[in-house]
Amino acid sequence: MTSLAFSKGHGTQNDFVLLADVDAELDLTADLVRALADRRAGLGGDGVIRVVPTSAVPEGTAILAADPTARWFMDYRNADGSIAQMCGNGVRVFAAFLEHLGLADLSDGAPLAIGTRAGVRHVRREEVGYYAVGMGTWRLPGGTEAVELGADALVRTAGIADERPALSLDMGNPHTVVALADAAELAAADLTAAPVVTPVPPEGTNVEYVVALEADASVGHARMRVHERGVGETRSCGTGACAAAVAVRTWAGAGAPSTWFVDVPGGTVRVRLADDGTTELAGPARLVAHGTVDPAALVG
Repeated sequence: MTSLAFSKGHGTQNDFVLLADVDAELDLTADLVRALADRRAGLGGDGVIRVVPTSAVPEGTAILAADPTARWFMDYRNADGSIAQMCGNGVRVFAAFLEHLGLADLSDGAPLAIGTRAGVRHVRREEVGYYAVGMGTWRLPGGTEAVELGADALVRTAGIADERPALSLDMGNPHTVVALADAAELAAADLTAAPVVTPVPPEGTNVEYVVALEADASVGHARMRVHERGVGETRSCGTGACAAAVAVRTWAGAGAPSTWFVDVPGGTVRVRLADDGTTELAGPARLVAHGTVDPAALVG
């Protein structure tokens, strides 16, 4: 292979290299992912997303049994080459990429079923460049005890004094959410080094740092930074924003809003928390470049 077509896109500046593999012929190795995502020697990105038929991946049987219309699978890899279950910003960009390729039409506002390693996700387009995705059910691994205590983990972070209590969330991928006092403390966190989480989940975890902002009875507002496993600090994290909203509402207790706007360094996303324990994430998705790259030059 001497030429590989790609697109580049982002959701609130969480950016991805996008590959169309509609015939399931591409050998997407960890080395190739790392080379593509390299910001100096490659194309640069927080991860690599491959469009592949759901029927062509090992997870496809279960996905198609759950929803036979989930024709396309989002094969998402972190920048370090590791496989990830889900990416909330990535699935919106994935939907925009499917539209660009002519593989989907979301102009009527109807939801599109997409296969992911976290199960089927349904995406709808609210307006041009702005998508909402059902993120499935969230779960508190620590159960009622964690809710009562407000925490079930400790996180040590460079730039922040002392270990801080944190709440574990499962959004289809693992998260650990830390509440900080104010914007100054949020800015002081040094996320160039990975936070130390105790106990750390078996597959690692994404760590969100959150400051709750002024809210009213119907809409909440929070500010967040995130250290993503396998990547480092990113400008945004969709599942992380959902985890942050769940955590802040859990800490706030009865009467807290079910709709939250979460500010991240790359913009703002909207999170809606339903009574049945599911979440919806909405925000922009942009495709900014299209071209070809020589894989041999990348990995050589």
